[in-house]
Amino acid sequence: MIDEAATTFEAVHGGRPTGMWAAPGRVNLIGEHTDYNDGFVLPIALPHTTRVTARRREDGRLRLYSAQGDGTVTDLSLDGLTPGVVASWAGYPAGVFWALAEAGHPVGGADLFIDSDVPAGAGLSSSAALECATAAALNDLYELGLTAPELALLAQRAENAFVGVPCGAMDQMASACCTDGAALFLDTRTLEQRHVPLDLAAAGLRLLVIDTRVKHDLGDGAYAALRAGCERAAELLGLPALRDLAVADLASALDRLPGELRPLVRHVVTENRRVLETVERLDRGGTAALGPILTAGHASLRDDFRVSCAETDLAVEAAVAAGALGARMTGGGFGGSVIALVAAGDVTAVSDAVRSAFGSAGFAAPVAFTAVPSAGARRVA
Repeated sequence: MIDEAATTFEAVHGGRPTGMWAAPGRVNLIGEHTDYNDGFVLPIALPHTTRVTARRREDGRLRLYSAQGDGTVTDLSLDGLTPGVVASWAGYPAGVFWALAEAGHPVGGADLFIDSDVPAGAGLSSSAALECATAAALNDLYELGLTAPELALLAQRAENAFVGVPCGAMDQMASACCTDGAALFLDTRTLEQRHVPLDLAAAGLRLLVIDTRVKHDLGDGAYAALRAGCERAAELLGLPALRDLAVADLASALDRLPGELRPLVRHVVTENRRVLETVERLDRGGTAALGPILTAGHASLRDDFRVSCAETDLAVEAAVAAGALGARMTGGGFGGSVIALVAAGDVTAVSDAVRSAFGSAGFAAPVAFTAVPSAGARRVA
């Protein structure tokens, strides 16, 4: 793969690259739509990565070529980078350059060849993988000396301010900071993090990821509307963020809110509790007991936050009916993927049951694979 990337880089850009950097996609075990509410999340990095093969330029130009693109090179002047001017996938790496320069870091031009096996539009953070791989490459090429959390926050800045998606920090922190064999327990307010061991194989379990192939676009306004509703609710309750509302005070708080905001608040508060409960069970070695928490999380996303869809609901229902210990939608919603916690011997049966259910419903066949907790952004060559 490294040799093939170097050969393509030379054909496109001329000359040899300096190196290759990779950053993974992610699945979130639990903690959905809590990150922009200063809450708790628990993602793992996928083995699937976006790879950036790169070399410095000294003329202030950024040249981008993607194996998944249309076969053309995007050629940009760094002086002309402003939010909203770069369309499509190129906005993500261009946004990283912009965010680094805006923060005062001395980055010049670069040639990039990008290749990825993170499914796009599947709720697996393909955008964060692209941003973090680009950030890791620039960090080394320009000897910036930034830490993984610092790179993650700059990547988030690129997505928020340059691309225009008001996401929280979870996706970029997961892509930059996760480690092999562990989930990342992250407090998105303080950015305190802890790697919680997650050895699924030792527990006789597998984490099945089911890509429903329903594409989602978090930049279409629905995601921003949900965030605005949460922030409005916190303001009406006199709180810095919904993270500050205790479960014990939830019922009385809901009585003080307009009806349309109540389900949003209920989801965020109960989802934070589910994250903490999951971490407690993992600390006690109770991996098999996580199933009902996952399924309860899906019900909350479906009924309160209303970000599920017919395909993700069916994948959860079919997986649980076929023997999965629990299942839920993962990611921002409006399509994307489902995760299911499954006994090792039941992977095939659960996968087949979901495919059969999709076929009976007339949906396109889903793609299923097992995932293990993997490493975050790093140089690979």
